Order: sequence, then structure tokens, then C-alpha cells
Amino acid sequence: MKFSIIPAILILSLVGCKEESKKETISVTYPQTKQVDTVDTYFGVEVKDPYRWLEDDRSEETAAWVKAENKVTFDYLNEIPFRKELKSRLSDLWNYEKVGAPFKEGNYTYFYKNDGLQNQYVIYQYKTGEDPSTAEVFLDPNTFKEDGTISLGGSSFSKDGSKMAYSISEGGSDWRKVLVMNTETKELLGDTLKDVKFSGLSWKAEDGFYYSSYDKPKGSELSAKTDQHKVYYHKMGTPQSDDQLIFGATPEEKHRYIGASVTEDNKYLIISASTSTSGNKLFIKDLTQPDAKFITILDNTDTDTSILENVDSKLYIVTNKDAPNKKIVTVNAENPIPENWKDFIPETENVLSPSTGGGSIFANYMVDAVSKVMQYDYDGKLIREIKLPGVGSAGGFGAKKEETELYYSFTNYVTPGSIYKYDIASGDSELFIKPEIDFNPENFESQQVFYKSKDGTKIPMIITYRKGLKMDGKNPTILYGYGGFNISLTPSFSIANAVWMEQGGIYAVPNLRGGGEYGKKWHDAGTKMNKQNVFDDFIAAGEYLIENNYTSSDFLAIRGGSNGGLLVGATMTQRPDLMKVALPAVGVLDMLRYHTFTAGAGWAYDYGTSEDSAEMFQYIKGYSPVHNVKDGVEYPATLITTGDHDDRVVPAHSFKFAAELQSKQTGNNPVMIRIETDAGHGAGTPVSKTIEQYADIYGFTLFNMGFKDLPENISKDTK
Repeated sequence: MKFSIIPAILILSLVGCKEESKKETISVTYPQTKQVDTVDTYFGVEVKDPYRWLEDDRSEETAAWVKAENKVTFDYLNEIPFRKELKSRLSDLWNYEKVGAPFKEGNYTYFYKNDGLQNQYVIYQYKTGEDPSTAEVFLDPNTFKEDGTISLGGSSFSKDGSKMAYSISEGGSDWRKVLVMNTETKELLGDTLKDVKFSGLSWKAEDGFYYSSYDKPKGSELSAKTDQHKVYYHKMGTPQSDDQLIFGATPEEKHRYIGASVTEDNKYLIISASTSTSGNKLFIKDLTQPDAKFITILDNTDTDTSILENVDSKLYIVTNKDAPNKKIVTVNAENPIPENWKDFIPETENVLSPSTGGGSIFANYMVDAVSKVMQYDYDGKLIREIKLPGVGSAGGFGAKKEETELYYSFTNYVTPGSIYKYDIASGDSELFIKPEIDFNPENFESQQVFYKSKDGTKIPMIITYRKGLKMDGKNPTILYGYGGFNISLTPSFSIANAVWMEQGGIYAVPNLRGGGEYGKKWHDAGTKMNKQNVFDDFIAAGEYLIENNYTSSDFLAIRGGSNGGLLVGATMTQRPDLMKVALPAVGVLDMLRYHTFTAGAGWAYDYGTSEDSAEMFQYIKGYSPVHNVKDGVEYPATLITTGDHDDRVVPAHSFKFAAELQSKQTGNNPVMIRIETDAGHGAGTPVSKTIEQYADIYGFTLFNMGFKDLPENISKDTK
């Protein structure tokens, strides 16, 4: 294996050029963005919305604006002298074979693989028991469209493995098509299902499968509101128009997200129904009884609860009911109400994420955002703690009941993801796949620190950088955050981050409130009227990095996507002096109207809405990025990124924020918006587009920190 090391002297020379290059700027003339007299009234308060017209994603006027903004942005990016070098290094480092863990379905074993720079991963297949070297291509999404903008979504195999249903996304949209393939002949079977969204695929034996979707919205498919999710059953050999509506038909009881799954033994159908991204109702139906009705397990959305496993009629349930960090309980399926639940694996001080395989339950705990895994039998007896390869994130630990071995992954910020084979009976792990990548983890280090937020709350943060880096306050630093929706940021390797750190860059990730790192209480502490806590946590992280001389305001960039885009937008409008560069991606930026687009109303658990109450309206308006851009303020150099097919966080959020910033920016810091075509919220983005995006993001960031070039011999190999 070859390793790339950048000599310290070159890093120092890069930093040293800052004063000289500060004089260099790129002239920018923004397109004229018209303003309209749209005014909304909330609880007696009038709020202007001068760029409302940009919400119409089907208008020629919006298309012309997008084209004009992209021209300005790419003309600017083309002037950055080291952008091509960044793209070249990203391509070089990205170009290594990536192989996923094998899994068995029917008579075959499958795995995902990318040769290096393929836009999409390919599924391979070989007969179980034969040499894996005999594997052949089973499904190659790169053949869907030449530029890779049609991607593979979810997939599901029938119980006997003879059929695979899979979804595809066109241009990054959340609307999917579903196809079915014969796994023996690789021929497509039956009709293509259309207009499927936010859906799993779960087979009932070999006869057919369950899926979820919305009625096609009136107006724009990419932005119109969708809030009545439904579950259907598709029987093989019949047209989609004959699909049976299973759940979600009651107009007075809307559920924005409904999932259906069949237990491994094909005995039960499980329905999870939610009105928001947190909390769900839970129902079960016995598929072995022809006239069986749904039995209610939970009739409210106060908790997050799911079925982990069943042994005949004994259910193993994961819940945060009376257990903010989650626990496992058992109950009989015939009367599964909470009053009959019995604790199986009680709640601990750490957040639980369990899985099953080979007759064991694997309790994966987060301990300050890193993994600890315990193995239990189905009677609740602790078998062992699994010895992991290091400190980081371990995932997988799933297999069918009859399997004797399983595979799990391990990664952290400096360790590329590796696959380990685990013997379920003995507890022995062995390295199965280690990527051959031009990156030496030994040259980099991660440290976890704890700092205090504005209200004194202790927040963990992992800071990663090249060993020997001088902490003189001049290191280019990306502070990345999310802080919402119970999502946990755990250590994982990123090729793009590796390239950033090769340049002497620091990458810092705090575990903000609103996330799931410390359970439901931690999540709730960053929602609704507590949302400002998240921004305060992020600001305090930046201040910690500056106070401890990792970086300074002139060398700090803040970055986040989706809810993290909101985080960046709110932070840069509240503390524009804190950072030099802001990088909001696919952000939720118009907080007064987010709930009126697509499935946005489902985010109200985290945000509340401007229609809830006068108090909530004022609170949301107080941090909404679009509504807090002020005249006469010098905002950081800003590169907003979005996709024209993003139907989760519609691009109008980013369009309106860019227009506000461009019209009010004071000083010379540029405000750019980079609008990717045939791209959505991020999932399924082709590798080629991802590399181009990172080259532009890093190029923009370094150039606006004052760098005029990169270290020489960026891709020089040293043993």
C-alpha cells in the first residue's frame, strides 16, 4: 500500500502565503433578483416575502434565475487556481476498490462493490458455498443512465430468495419506481410500480410485497405538500392499479410516514405510523390467519417503538417508553399492549441500538458517540462484550436466525471502513476486507474533547488532524454539525475529509443537542423552543477551537446539510464574525414556510411551526435564516449548495437565502449558490458529481481563507 504524506514545510508555506494572497479577489456581479410585494400575516404581524416567486420550480423565470446564478458561481469557481488540483487529488484518493459485507438470500450470496470511480455501487452474486471469485454482476445501476443520475434505492428479496424488488431514483428525487427481478435469470418480472415515496419493500412469502406512498400531489411533484402516507400490497402478476390498500385510508387521521414490514418467519405484518419524524403508533397482524385484524400495540405517537424480533408469538420490542435511552421488552403478540410488557434488556446510561443474528441479540451502545457492543441470547443472558478493533463506530451485526456467522463494519475519522467476520458462537472476529487506499491512518489523529455551551451544558467534540500540526491559530478548519431529528454523528471515515486533512486542515465534529447521542432527553433539548440550544452549542464549539488555538476566525469554516444547513444559516446570521466561510448545504432556511412543502410538516416535532402559536411564531422567526439577514452586515464568504430535484428540502429555501444575502451583503466576501442539476437531497449522487462538489467547496473555502495555492506535489507517494 502506498501512502500520501504532505511535508510539514509545505503546509507552513501554504499558511505563510495568506497575507500576500489576501489582496487577490475575484470580481463578482450578482444577477438582479426581482422583489415582489408578497406579505403574510402571522398573529397580527406582517412578514414580507419578496422572493416568494422563487418557490415556483416549474416557472421559466425561476429556471432563468438558476441559470444566471450558476453562471456567476462557476465563473468564480473556475478562477480558483488550485481547484483542478483538488479535483485530481480527490479522484486519485477515491479510486480504490470498495466492497460491502456479503449477505445470503436463497441459494446465493450477494455483495456490493465499487471498482473505484464508478458512479454507483454494483451488486454481485455467486452460489453460496462456491468460491467468491466466481461472483458475477447481478445488477449494475451504472447502466441505468450514462451520467449516473439514476440510482439504486432500497432492495428486498422474497423469502425464498427467488425474486428481488428494488427501487430506483431519477435525478435524486425521493419519488421512486419499483421493479422486480428474477434472481436466477436476472429477467424483470411484471409491471414497474410508479410514484412510490419514503417506502421500504417487504415481501409476504413469494406472492408479493408491501410498500408505501402518497397520492400524487396536485401541482409540482417536487414541491407540493404530501401528508397522507398509505401502505399497499402488490401481488405479483397483477397491475399496480389493482394493488390493495392496507393501511392509511382514513382522511381524518393522517399519518405522514407509514412503514410496513413482515417478520422473518412470515408470521406477522408490522405497521409503524407517524405524524412526525419522532414518535410512532404500532400495529401487528397475524398473516397466518386469513381474517385476522390489526391489533394495536401502541395507539399514540409519544414514543419511538419498533419490533426487533419474534420467536413464534413472543415479541421483542425496542422502545424509549419510560426509557429515554431505549430498552428491550418482551410481550405476547396476542395481547401486546404496554401494560403486559416485561423488561428484557433494561435501559442503561448509554443509548441502545440493537440488532439480531444467528439466534443472538446484539446491543450496540453509544458511549460518548463511540460504539460498545454486547451479545445476549434470547433468554436475556449476557454472552459477552464484543472486542472491537478500536475506538470508533461499529455497525451491522445482522443476519438471519439460522446463520452461524455475520459481518460487521468498523470505522472512525482516520480509519477507512473495514469489514470483519464474526463467529456468533465463539465470539472470534477476523478481518475480512480492508480497503487498499492511498491514505495512512498512522499519520493522523483524533481527540475527543468536552467543552461548555452557553448554558453550561457539557458537549463532546472529536477533532481530527495530521500529526505534528502546529496549533498556531492558522490552520484551515471545518466545523461540521447537524443537531437534530435524534440523529447521531458518530466517527466515520470520509475520502473528502482525508483530502482536507492532507492540506493541513482540521476537521471538527461536535455532538450537539437535538441529536441522539445521549437519548431522547438530549434530542428534546434541541427541539421547538429549545432550538437555540443547538446554535449555541455550535457557536461554543467554534469559540473553543479559536480559544485553544486550533484555528482563528480567519481560518474557520462552518458546514452542515439539511437540518445542518439550518444550523449553518442560523449560526452565520447570529455570529457572522465567528467564521470566515459558511457552507450551508440543502438547508431548511425559510422556517416560516418549511411545513408547506412536500413532507415538511412532518418535521414539526423538531421545529414547531409558525402557525402553532404567536409565541412559537416569534421564536421561529427569531432564528429563521431567510428572515434574519440584515442590511449593513458583513457576512462570511458563503457557498450555498442545493439540487434542482431536491424534493425533501426544496431548493427554494436555498434560492431565497442566497437572494437575501446577495442583496444585503456588505464588504467583499462573496455569496454564491451552486445548484446541481439532476440531483436531489444527496442520496444516490454519482461519484463524479460528488468529487466535483467537494473540489468546489474546498477550493472556495481555502481561496476565501487567503490561500492562493496548494502544497506542491499534492499526490506525491511516500512509503
